[in-house]
Amino acid sequence: MRSRFPLLFAAVLFVLLLTRQTAAHPGSDQAFIREIVQKYMDARDHQDAQALEALFTADADQLVSSGEWRRGRDAVVRGTLASSRDTGGRRTITIESVRFLSKDVAVADGRYELTGLAGGESRKMWTTLLVARTPDGWRITAIRNMLPAPPAPTK
Repeated sequence: MRSRFPLLFAAVLFVLLLTRQTAAHPGSDQAFIREIVQKYMDARDHQDAQALEALFTADADQLVSSGEWRRGRDAVVRGTLASSRDTGGRRTITIESVRFLSKDVAVADGRYELTGLAGGESRKMWTTLLVARTPDGWRITAIRNMLPAPPAPTK
């Protein structure tokens, strides 16, 4: 009969590593990430280029739902301000999940809504933000905005 010690040892090690991984990302980091997303939305609403710039890493990029790919912090800030100014309306991001890829990198996913557009239209999208811990705190390094596609036809 084989010893079950290796299996038991592996299970205990897995639980310890999982516990350590969870402890490495306290709720305060999640709160900071949610806060930076709200600061992003507030800076857009106020057309505050300086506040927006402070929220992004230098190499940040943004792929928007139209297919435009803004590369670099300056392009992201310029494009963001132009988009808000040109389309108007009210934007909200409701973060539904924050997942840590490491202690210094997280993915935040949420619902992105634009309301009060011309003709009373609204747009409901999804957004994913990649956020990284830098020496200056958490910063946005990538944004992906997506329009939901209609379901594929069934055969």
